[in-house]
Amino acid sequence: MHDVVDSLGRRFHATDAATSANDRSQLQAAVDAVDLDTPGVGNAEALREVDALYADNAVWFHHPSYVAHLNCPVAVPAVAAEAMLAAINTSVDTYDQSEVATLMERRLIDWTCGHLGFDGGDGIFTSGGTQSNLQALFLARENVMAGLVGDGGSDPATRPGATTRPDLLSRLRILATDQAHFSVSRAAFLLGLDAEAVVTVPTDTSGRMNAEALNATLLAIEANDQIPMAVVATAGTTDLGVIDPLEPIGEACAAANVWLHVDAAYGGGLLWAPARAHLLDGIGRATSVTIDFHKTFFQPVSSSALLIRDACLFAPTIHHHDYLNPEAEAQSHEAEPNQVDKSLQTTRRFDALKLWTTLRARGANEIGSMLDTVCDLAADVRQLLEGQADFEVLGASDLSTVLFRFTPATAGVEACDELVPMIRRVLFRSGRAAVARTTIDGRPWLKLTLLNPDTSIDDITAVLDLVRATGHGILAGRHITTEGGAA
Repeated sequence: MHDVVDSLGRRFHATDAATSANDRSQLQAAVDAVDLDTPGVGNAEALREVDALYADNAVWFHHPSYVAHLNCPVAVPAVAAEAMLAAINTSVDTYDQSEVATLMERRLIDWTCGHLGFDGGDGIFTSGGTQSNLQALFLARENVMAGLVGDGGSDPATRPGATTRPDLLSRLRILATDQAHFSVSRAAFLLGLDAEAVVTVPTDTSGRMNAEALNATLLAIEANDQIPMAVVATAGTTDLGVIDPLEPIGEACAAANVWLHVDAAYGGGLLWAPARAHLLDGIGRATSVTIDFHKTFFQPVSSSALLIRDACLFAPTIHHHDYLNPEAEAQSHEAEPNQVDKSLQTTRRFDALKLWTTLRARGANEIGSMLDTVCDLAADVRQLLEGQADFEVLGASDLSTVLFRFTPATAGVEACDELVPMIRRVLFRSGRAAVARTTIDGRPWLKLTLLNPDTSIDDITAVLDLVRATGHGILAGRHITTEGGAA
């Protein structure tokens, strides 16, 4: 353990590039060259081997030229907690496997619910936002179906669910914008909903859900004899980094008696950000909320949570088994707090320990201030780009993403479109910088996702200079002209 820590310490100190710059074929050959069926080589040699194979070729999220995806540098206390929980190997599915670990996780859930305004709420830690969103929509489906066909009580064998009425299942609809995370559509598929189950709600010019259009969409769904299962609002869209107007959306959902799920995987950390907490006003109206602490709380993957406004809404997840959480014991006033009752997972890591340790070491306000710092940096970068003639910038983020394009006067619109994936690929393969790319309304854009509070405007200026130089190099090599297209 000490050897690994020392080696990593040296690497973090000396790393001078975001990626290894090794060709994928080289990496594949190095992986394939390891014979996994030979006798063991011993601890020291095995660790030296994985240091050379993995650590030497890792993507380094702490490096200032890594500005691609929603990957954050991690708080050191959380790394120490990670080693502790891995070594002890607690599973927090039942109390007799975890004891105080279950109590600590439940305390963190209560703490988070308190900040959301969920009095009497509950929650569970998950592997990530995709799982949190899936479980939220599963709970929405089951609770809505139970309300439609009658409540069968707490026994899973008698409780009505989606499979009992396929005619109703096919009518369920999820409302979300085209900026919602792809996990919403995936969840609809996994939950057996109709192919047209996800209904797109129009957005305003900034990419936020239009609350008036939501009201109209809800009315149209009911007029078509369909059933609004849930509305998914996004607090921090992946591409634009904007937050849907939660207060009016909450009012619309309350008036229509519709489950409101807020996907705050990206923006949930704003609850503790001194300068931006107000951007989440209205989140307390939600029925369920996703928060990824491994994004804006600087935690190692994985550390996500699903929070529910009313604890009783977790009932559809409950399944009793004699060897795990016997129903007879669950009825006792001394029942053990078995969290498998609320989780889609059985064996589950004590990931909450990382967040607990970080909170005690750094404090929630300091973590929130770090999030304000990266959001401030995004605003500064956007202002910088707007002042440069050979760059185009799109929109304004509530969080820390910046969408931009290299648009020199020597290249036409189509040529600039072609440059986006090429610039991203050349920079990544060179190891000099890692930027992302996406498409908005049919047009490709480069994307900066800023999640490192130690990154400066000078660091980002250096990345932009690399983008500019790479773009000019591609133009020179391919003879792309103002008319667009490659000669």
